Amino acid sequence: MASIHKSIPIDAPADHVWDALRDFGALHTRLVPSFVTDTRLDGDVRIVTFGNGTVARETLVDCDDARQRLVYAITSERLKQHSASVQVFAEGDNRCRVAWIADVLPNEIAPYMDAQMDLGAAAMQTTLATSAKAKTAA
Repeated sequence: MASIHKSIPIDAPADHVWDALRDFGALHTRLVPSFVTDTRLDGDVRIVTFGNGTVARETLVDCDDARQRLVYAITSERLKQHSASVQVFAEGDNRCRVAWIADVLPNEIAPYMDAQMDLGAAAMQTTLATSAKAKTAA
């Protein structure tokens, strides 16, 4: 099984980042608006439309406020296995790091997933740093 790890530095307080990450239905508005164009909730499942047109069904597995960690799984015809976690770690008052890990099968899909996660990480960095600055200025 391929395991993809991203360590994403973000110029924003950990609580601000966690608030956006834990908002399971707001990927397209609060977390990665340039990467995800729509998110719809269907119970514990979010139906995500990505900027490239791909649609994924992501099931919420766990949302742990104490650890600032969210876990989700994707089910699809292309994937035998996809489970992922995102967790926020404070690095001072106005900076944090997000650890994003995805385990996927088949292994051949890993390069595509890795590239997609890079795009998502870049969108996350920009969006959260900008929204944190706006919140501070208000």
